[in-house]
Amino acid sequence: MDIYDPSSAAYKKARRQYLKTTKSRTKDLDAEWTPFRAAEKRYKARFPPPDLSHVLDLSSATCDAVTLASGQSFYCNGVEIKFLDTNESTSSGVGKAFAVPHVPGLVILPSFVSPQDQRRLVQWALRDHARHPNETNLDAHYILPNEGLWNAHLNSDAPLIRTRAYPEFRCCIHRSLRLRRLRLFRQLSPTALISRLRWANIGWSYHWGSKQYDFTKGKGRVDNEIGAICKRAVSAVNWKEVFGQSDEEGWVDEHWRSWHETYEPDAGIVNYYQIKDTLMAHVDRSEVCATSPLVSISLGNAAIFLIGGLTRDVEPTAILLRSGDVVIMSGPACRRAYHGVPRILEDTLPDHFSLKSDGEGFSSWTSYELYMRTTRININVRQVFPKGFDPGLQVEN
Repeated sequence: MDIYDPSSAAYKKARRQYLKTTKSRTKDLDAEWTPFRAAEKRYKARFPPPDLSHVLDLSSATCDAVTLASGQSFYCNGVEIKFLDTNESTSSGVGKAFAVPHVPGLVILPSFVSPQDQRRLVQWALRDHARHPNETNLDAHYILPNEGLWNAHLNSDAPLIRTRAYPEFRCCIHRSLRLRRLRLFRQLSPTALISRLRWANIGWSYHWGSKQYDFTKGKGRVDNEIGAICKRAVSAVNWKEVFGQSDEEGWVDEHWRSWHETYEPDAGIVNYYQIKDTLMAHVDRSEVCATSPLVSISLGNAAIFLIGGLTRDVEPTAILLRSGDVVIMSGPACRRAYHGVPRILEDTLPDHFSLKSDGEGFSSWTSYELYMRTTRININVRQVFPKGFDPGLQVEN
């Protein structure tokens, strides 16, 4: 990447911006930062460009057959990892699986999703999923077309997207505030608005303001292919190797020994990251099945993923996630761990997303390739209720 070349224009521009923004900064500003916050700042920084030498990159993990067969831990980029056996009955096409021992329950499946399936999932996420009845971040402010924002974007004759009427806009005391809101949420073309798409709900509706599920909206559909990929990933892992020696507290009724039978994804989110987007440290606490696997699928540009411990005071581990990688967060410690995405890495889109690799009959792939050049899509799926459980809630009509 040009940002790492001191002679490049990108490096010089980043340096100028850094000097300008830090000119008046207090020298001991970072003294009160937690270890997690310090790591976020380090990897988010445009200058100096982040040092990736201590980021776990499993694509560079090399070990001999003896090490793999021994089941012992080894180190990659300074991070302890353990090679896991995959269940033979479900491991067709799975490849390798790794655990990170100091984060019990964290499992990484590099290149789990094939290039062809990655392209199909991108099309699903944009064309099929980001539309009614699946709620997106844009629905609160815009009246999105029934065919979906992406499909309207592909239609050159599509009308402008109308904004929702807000009475408070007309009664704001300060005229400047009213005008600012009106400028922010003015009518836009689908093409102009597509870059503002950030998330779309899967299954049960999640309210990002209250950090709680809104069960009154009923249960949305979980796509069959997404559910199948998640189940295949969970079934492929030999969980005895992950938790068999653990005396970890915090388990509820469900247990890793029965996940191949009880795991049933029923909620999630599709995140649409642009290059400069970040996801700050947080913990997912809203699921009844608080220890069941949370499955995360990466598509498009690579990202740095941070995962720490029960507080932000724990130094996080940095992991490089590439397109096709699957991460499983499971068990009490891992599901309660702070985690986030401080950086999407520019110019890391795999070659199989380019038109040159188009041998699969995707006649309209051009628009997807252009969009994905600056995008990372993350499909994040979890289990809210035990399999077969009926919450018996009153659903809104």
